[in-house]
Amino acid sequence: MANGRRDAVTQGQRSLTPSRAVEPALRSRVNSGIRIGQHPPLKFLRLLDELREVIDSVGSPCWAYGTTASALLGFDGFHLAKPFHLVVPINRAPHRVDHIVHRMRTYNQLDLGSVHGIPSLSATRTLIELARTEATKRLTTALDSAVRDGLTTDDFLHRRMMELRRRGRPGLDKLLAVMAGAELSKGGHSWLERSFLDLLGELGLPRPITQQVVATRRQQLVRVDCRFPGTNVIVELLGYAFHRTPMQMQNDAERLNRLQLDGFTAMQFTYHDVVTTSPVMVATLHEALPPAPTRPFGPDS
Repeated sequence: MANGRRDAVTQGQRSLTPSRAVEPALRSRVNSGIRIGQHPPLKFLRLLDELREVIDSVGSPCWAYGTTASALLGFDGFHLAKPFHLVVPINRAPHRVDHIVHRMRTYNQLDLGSVHGIPSLSATRTLIELARTEATKRLTTALDSAVRDGLTTDDFLHRRMMELRRRGRPGLDKLLAVMAGAELSKGGHSWLERSFLDLLGELGLPRPITQQVVATRRQQLVRVDCRFPGTNVIVELLGYAFHRTPMQMQNDAERLNRLQLDGFTAMQFTYHDVVTTSPVMVATLHEALPPAPTRPFGPDS
């Protein structure tokens, strides 16, 4: 995203008709190797209609906020549910039974957008607000999914944080630590990747660079899940959703062959390997990789 204004524009572009309203959130989770969230599509749409009615009853200006905005934006791990969280300017003080209305002192057009036709804070401002209340691990997941889906960038998020910074504003130090990689799973683009990064930290093994282009195949770039700096080791993580058809298996074989010919030691681990901490996988990683250098990490709060 070349310009910070794209953050707000992107939200407007994601405003869809009711018949397609559920697609962005579901597509985000499927592409991450994560199944559909806790609500089936029809229930999601019913909740969407209820949220729209509540916002209409409050009256403009009013936007989806916090965990509610996170669910609309498709952040991994957030699901649309009641009570809804809304936000209004500081000079308004509406109340709604069974829902939570927050008040916001400072904002501008970059902080506002529309998702599924519902007024909402932008992804960037939502992350800044989430930092007030969410634990480090959940905040890390939200940030990674927002960057992965093109809703913000680390650079724009940092600039907006500095613009909003004032003495005593809660959560900014936590979000800065997350952006700097204080959370072990920072940089994972899916649940499986984040779990693998957590596991490497527990095993005392070095942290890889994720989603890096390292080779070409059929004139196309080959992007790998994990590349370990200072070594020729690459790890590909095989989630069930994307590695089970004949065409997918063919692509996997061609990718692996290309990486081997380019001089990499390419290893593949399955979903089952990661979630069960397979002893064979652990032994293979220890054999292939040096121990990680000791460095401090921020606490999960």
